Amino acid sequence: MSMFYSQNEKQLLAFGEKIGQKLKAQDVLILTGDLGAGKTTLTKGIAKGLGIKQMIKSPTYTIVREYEGRLPFYHLDVYRIGDDPDSIDLDDFLFGDGVTVIEWGELLDASLLDDYLTIRLDKKEDGRQLTFIPHGSRSQELAEELDYD
Repeated sequence: MSMFYSQNEKQLLAFGEKIGQKLKAQDVLILTGDLGAGKTTLTKGIAKGLGIKQMIKSPTYTIVREYEGRLPFYHLDVYRIGDDPDSIDLDDFLFGDGVTVIEWGELLDASLLDDYLTIRLDKKEDGRQLTFIPHGSRSQELAEELDYD
């Protein structure tokens, strides 16, 4: 488990961009943290790192937003599906040729996911502490790449 500390939003965006540059097809990131912890800000950086020029908005009410960049990018917010995970077919996003970022992904049944990296965002003073928790060999590799940069 590795950690990164972001002092402000600009650093969080820059770190997200670094993550986006390292992502490969079928990478899945679960972003977890309280409301206002920076999940969408981090996602904006990830999108930038994937070469996406569009404005990234939280998919709270749409559940999924799809963007085209270096790889297809699926941004999911599963907060609203709560106890009804069948209301969305995750296979379309998890096993395609794109990258998937899931906000509030800890609410999903982990057995639905194969290899994924959890990024927990915690508010610390004015900044954010990010903790990386890999679940599988690819996410372990990604966490190590981010740790040593």
